[in-house]
Amino acid sequence: MSEAEILTRIENGVGRITLNRPRAIHAMNRSMCGIMTEALLAWRDAEAVKSVLIDHAGERGFCAGGDIRMIAESGAGDASEARAFFLAEYRLNHLMFDYPKPITAIVDGIVMGGGVGISEPARVRIATERTTYAMPETGIGLFPDVGGGWFLPRLPGQTGVWLALTGARLKAADTVALGIHTHFLDSGAIGALTGELLAAPADPKAVVDRVSGDAGAAPLDGHREAIDRLFAFDTVEEIFAALEADGADWALAQLATLKTKSPQSLKVTLRQLRTGATLDSFADNMAMEYALGGRVVRTHDFQEGVRAVIVDKDNAPKWSPATLEGVTDATLDALFAPLSEDEKWTPLA
Repeated sequence: MSEAEILTRIENGVGRITLNRPRAIHAMNRSMCGIMTEALLAWRDAEAVKSVLIDHAGERGFCAGGDIRMIAESGAGDASEARAFFLAEYRLNHLMFDYPKPITAIVDGIVMGGGVGISEPARVRIATERTTYAMPETGIGLFPDVGGGWFLPRLPGQTGVWLALTGARLKAADTVALGIHTHFLDSGAIGALTGELLAAPADPKAVVDRVSGDAGAAPLDGHREAIDRLFAFDTVEEIFAALEADGADWALAQLATLKTKSPQSLKVTLRQLRTGATLDSFADNMAMEYALGGRVVRTHDFQEGVRAVIVDKDNAPKWSPATLEGVTDATLDALFAPLSEDEKWTPLA
């Protein structure tokens, strides 16, 4: 049992899902998505389950993302395995988003990419002093998927756009202040909290409201005005120009960071978030991201980003096109084109 990558069981009215791939910081693969989905479907109408709790084994983090090496290897070919993974992962994300019973996620440690996808849909999202949140996809030629097009533009002001483009890492004080996470709890109190949740399975929010603490002052607060002003544009070129014209140390630091990212990914991500902000349903967003993901993983920049950051680890990707100007509207239109009826993403019944 200890070798299973996902542990599922019912304890005193709580359906428990424990991520159990600690050496990989619980990076999600297709099998893990399938196990979680199967459990959630079985519990959806089960009277024995009042709520769901998602946590993780070990202390390295909640979930560092998805199986990027597999996705890149698939993308170097016909991308069929990558698309199959995205189909399963995005269906899981949507199942959680629409789930009729309360889901609680204890986001202790690193939470990035795919880890965000299985925690943001939860009604109760608990950060600790060890939490580090990021959507760093523009640094590997990808985009913040798993629902990023829905969640990020709905954060206060332009903070979601800033997070998505820069890949900035936030600690709990900022994630709670922005509403990414709903509560803060010291990691040493997780065991006691779990016991209380098992004692009152029907209303996890009331339990967490009672025991949660203060995450402290949010360091990002001092930059919120600048973020809302400088990241409010609909083109990446305008954002670059605004940061340069501002000239403050913080603005120039953001510009320097953005210049290390894939120009294609920056433009894809900004369009993704601006489009996602206009959509009426999470399902529509996931359909957009599924079409986009199957194409982006086959591009030069994703293959090169994975090589530079994950495989060779030289952190010196050679993006192509190398400039924002080289990424045309026609390129973006092709990446965002809807799929045919027989290929498009659909939610689980």
